[in-house]
Amino acid sequence: MGHPQTTRLVALIVVALTVSAAHLAAQDKTVALLQQLTDTPGPPGFEEPIRKVLVDLMKPLASSLSFDGLGSIIATQGSSGPRVMIDAHMDELGGMIRRVTPRGLLTMQMLGGWLDQALVDQRWIILGSKGPVRAVTGIRDAHVVPPDERTRVYTRDTLMLDVGATNDAEVAAMGIAPGDPVVPDSPFTVLNGTNNYLAKAWDDRVGCGVVVEAMRRLASLPHANQLLWTITTQEEVGLRGAEAAAAVVKPDVAIAIEGGITGDVYPGRPEETQARLGGGPGIFLFDSSALPNRRLTQLLKQTAADKQVPLQADLVQGYGDDSAEIQRSNGGVPTVNLVVPIRYTHSHNGVMNRRDFDQMVELLVAVLQKLDAATVARLRDFTP
Repeated sequence: MGHPQTTRLVALIVVALTVSAAHLAAQDKTVALLQQLTDTPGPPGFEEPIRKVLVDLMKPLASSLSFDGLGSIIATQGSSGPRVMIDAHMDELGGMIRRVTPRGLLTMQMLGGWLDQALVDQRWIILGSKGPVRAVTGIRDAHVVPPDERTRVYTRDTLMLDVGATNDAEVAAMGIAPGDPVVPDSPFTVLNGTNNYLAKAWDDRVGCGVVVEAMRRLASLPHANQLLWTITTQEEVGLRGAEAAAAVVKPDVAIAIEGGITGDVYPGRPEETQARLGGGPGIFLFDSSALPNRRLTQLLKQTAADKQVPLQADLVQGYGDDSAEIQRSNGGVPTVNLVVPIRYTHSHNGVMNRRDFDQMVELLVAVLQKLDAATVARLRDFTP
């Protein structure tokens, strides 16, 4: 993180994104925040740019701010009461350069759970030592593809990144080398004047946005807890950051904030997901990595009812989140995973709904104000 080239690159990216976000700030501070968070690069293991943005946002709101050994942010509000961990992860799906060919094409190691069909004919940004380099994953020309290949999915191992170079020396001159991180090139867009926002990296920059907004509110609202706002690294490659962060935080109770999934555009089996965009925040009653604490789940349902916030219950297979590692820490921690529904996760272009986001912030703030020592003791009491 202290390498001069890395520091320079991070500074250039942050300045550019701050200026871009400022154009929207006069209209809507939340839109400006979400644009800044989604446009900033930060794949697993290369989170420096997004970490810098989040630290600048969170530090003025916290009584203390520190990092664990994997680079996760731990910001504290409150000095007494139960240790409540509120988690989101800063890393996004991406890749890294694996090999540069003599013809100046590059192969890519994917980072995170990409579908092969989401990779072809897409624009990317390589974070090289001399600054961002734009690239495209090529596709065979339609004029020469035989009929039996026209509906075939091309696997990731057959794809090449094209940066416009004609040989490997030109690639090196661009400042690109094996191991350099790659992120989708997909700028934030308000979708045609609606309350739906199009961007990359909603998983989990939407959770990061919820954390920042909730921190702003709770900086001036009463609560009876030590709030440990934790933004983790390397979630997309095995929940690694959450395991390390939970060992440092040692929470009494935890809430993970994630990007959920919807089944309202391309429905598969009804059991896959029941959530819809614009239907309110969601709560996972089951996913492949974790089961929530039932009393904490009930507290959230009651809080949502009290605040008249619609809460979508969902059970999703093939999904993992930070709460799985957090709940196994510190001798066992009551946890739950809350989600802002997102269309088209793990791709270049996801869609979120602003009302879902705002209601998630409202729900999170309300439940954190309800937690106190007696309530947390009840959550952790398993006496028959």
